[in-house]
Amino acid sequence: MILEAVMLQVKEGMEEEYEQAFREASNIIASMKGYISHELQRCMEIKGKYLLLVKWESLEAHTVGFRQSKEYQEWKRQLHHFYDPFPAVEHFENVPL
Repeated sequence: MILEAVMLQVKEGMEEEYEQAFREASNIIASMKGYISHELQRCMEIKGKYLLLVKWESLEAHTVGFRQSKEYQEWKRQLHHFYDPFPAVEHFENVPL
């Protein structure tokens, strides 16, 4: 399992519209092969800042299966215009303790 982590900055004044669009777009990502779960967290200190966490079965499930799909094109259409600057996506793996 890998964790995709994305810090998102939504354009000022578009936060409510973004949250609604994200709710609707959630069905897209949740339908993808290799998807496990996701959550969107709203920052309490900085208006318009969000943290997206997505669990995938593998790195390829995200980078190939989702990112190279027609569903991703719809995800982009619904959400990418809200971001400024455009976010960097990072992937993490669990460290056994």
